[in-house]
Amino acid sequence: MTLQKDPENSEQKRLLDFADLTDALVLEIGSGEGRLTHKYAGASKRTVGLDPDRDALRVAQADCPADMRSRVAWVCASATNIPFTKETFDRAVLAWSL
Repeated sequence: MTLQKDPENSEQKRLLDFADLTDALVLEIGSGEGRLTHKYAGASKRTVGLDPDRDALRVAQADCPADMRSRVAWVCASATNIPFTKETFDRAVLAWSL
């Protein structure tokens, strides 16, 4: 049997219940391979996945659904040195990254 992460899609439901991402500019800190990003980015205006692992970001970009590619960007950087000015984003997501 193949292990599936969150087959009931609970993460997406709970995240969207907890935070209104509708038309928001979202920064996901520690996006990794984009597993969670791909679940909620469709609700946002634009999402930036930030992660220091270039290989993980390559996977995230390759796996990004075609209908979301215009609204998702991937940036290689550390959470300790975020390359954006203050108040660039409406929401920040930090999940499963520590």
